Amino acid sequence: MECRERCGACCTGPSISSPMPGYPDGKPAGEPCKHLDSEYRCTIYEDRPQVCRDFKAEPQFCGTSRQEALRIFSSLES
Repeated sequence: MECRERCGACCTGPSISSPMPGYPDGKPAGEPCKHLDSEYRCTIYEDRPQVCRDFKAEPQFCGTSRQEALRIFSSLES
């Protein structure tokens, strides 16, 4: 599956427990990553952490829309 443009749900919904630029203690669930621009594109894409590189867009996580993906990620974090 290809990532949807202007989505960024995977950079918002899940928590990230490992340190990353701007998040020495990880990123909390539901918080948009501070490296997302106004169109939900990663501003550090080439230098993003391994945990972000390892994520693969899949229908079971991404659903059919950004809103559905955020609901899925939220339910997984619960």
